[in-house]
Amino acid sequence: MPYATLRYDVAESGVATIALDHPETRNALSDELLDDLLAAFAAARDDDAVRCVVLTSTHEKVFSSGGNLGGFAADVPLVHKHFATQRFPRLFVLIGELGKPTICAANGHVLAGALGLALACDLIVATEGATFGTPEINVGVFPFMVMALIYRNVGRKKTSELLLLGERIDAHEAQRIGIVNRVVPAEHFDAAVDGWATTLASKSPVLMKLGKDAMFRQQDMAFADALELLHASLTVAFATEDVREGVTAFFEKREPEWKGR
Repeated sequence: MPYATLRYDVAESGVATIALDHPETRNALSDELLDDLLAAFAAARDDDAVRCVVLTSTHEKVFSSGGNLGGFAADVPLVHKHFATQRFPRLFVLIGELGKPTICAANGHVLAGALGLALACDLIVATEGATFGTPEINVGVFPFMVMALIYRNVGRKKTSELLLLGERIDAHEAQRIGIVNRVVPAEHFDAAVDGWATTLASKSPVLMKLGKDAMFRQQDMAFADALELLHASLTVAFATEDVREGVTAFFEKREPEWKGR
């Protein structure tokens, strides 16, 4: 289906690319863009040909400037604003429950609500020129919707610094504190993203789904509950054909032929 604010493409490798494409607003996360993201990620989830999703931007300098500030001051009933902002948690949960690995290819600045969108992905590859931050406090707002994701990825004191001061950090500092997995020069950025995406897409789809589901569900469980869930997940994994194929291929020194079941 066509999208008004983003581009969606699936390569033969099984890598789906979702590229934010609303440059006139610096990819501000408007209701329309969020709806397109929800639809695109749902399409990737439901397409068996998709093995990995890359989220990026067509803008030369900006991944996304964050939430649409015009909506904060809009003269509409409060309940309408409440329902509109529900798109953020729906999107974060959808990405977490996608059952397929996701990479945020941060080819530009990642600000405000967009930081939550990036952190909802499994991995973040950033170009050296990218910056990260939650500047909402500087315009009398607060990064409520992304706070939970930042706290789950960054230490508490550094998270407080980001939220309260509203300052930007560069890509290397973002990597140091745990936001970014890898920082690469602009000329090597596309190759680095494609390398990881292709590798992820080559894995067993059924084991990847079982693993991704377990990762998302156990992250905030009590230790004993997490172990119980993971034990059950391991038992289910033993029942798949792909476990047997993977082990057999290892001993036979060949590439596995995944069945996806």
